[in-house]
Amino acid sequence: MLQQIRCRTLSSRAVSYPSYVKIVEVGPRDGLQNEKTVVSTEDKVKLINLLSEAGLPVVEATSFVSPKWVPQMGDNAEVMKQINRKEGVYYPVLTPNLTGFEAAIKVNAHEVAIFGAASESFSRKNINCSIQESLDRFQPVCVRAQSLGVRVRGYVSCVLGCPYEGPIKPSTVAKVAKTLLDMGCYEISLGDTIGIGTPGSTLKMLQATKEVVPVEQLAVHFHDTYGQALANILVALQVSDFAMCVDSDGCVCRKAYRSSTVP
Repeated sequence: MLQQIRCRTLSSRAVSYPSYVKIVEVGPRDGLQNEKTVVSTEDKVKLINLLSEAGLPVVEATSFVSPKWVPQMGDNAEVMKQINRKEGVYYPVLTPNLTGFEAAIKVNAHEVAIFGAASESFSRKNINCSIQESLDRFQPVCVRAQSLGVRVRGYVSCVLGCPYEGPIKPSTVAKVAKTLLDMGCYEISLGDTIGIGTPGSTLKMLQATKEVVPVEQLAVHFHDTYGQALANILVALQVSDFAMCVDSDGCVCRKAYRSSTVP
């Protein structure tokens, strides 16, 4: 099956693969945020410490969002204070606005993430604003981060499909990703939020996006809702050097599409 995918997608040239794959573990944040049962701070800290001890170079620890909307992340400051920070490991946190960023800085966050979407409907449902409004909110976060020497990672959700709009144009994904790059994000993670991507749609999206964002600054994040995640990862590997994101799941507004990424 993988051989057939290879022939269909990249038959015009010899297939090559990156010499390494960077795994960005987002489970402690993305994987837990939608769990109805609140996980104790102690267990979150233990999970993060075990992941970093396992050799993962990046472990996204928590998010600085309102506990009204995401109760699971209400102990964000305590988590950051209690984890054992291993040398050489990054512990980014999600900061959707300047308020969240300043709170993260107070507990010594050295890397943050901002989370946008390629779907207008999803953006409004998930963060209650348009795509452009979300980008406007991210701008001061990036400016402030740069002034403090804090790295910023960007996320684009619904890059291959939206539960409200259906398929998303590759050009839209490319536009949002380029905007995040121009703001100062060192890496842009492209997420198939509801897991409806196929090797064909993945290839088209990546080809469009790498026209405006250097391929070495792109990452991918696939959910396995319909069993396509591994095939989509294969396509991403064939395109060029990508950083692979691996998580357990977690999207606050996605109920009918709960799925997991591949282990």
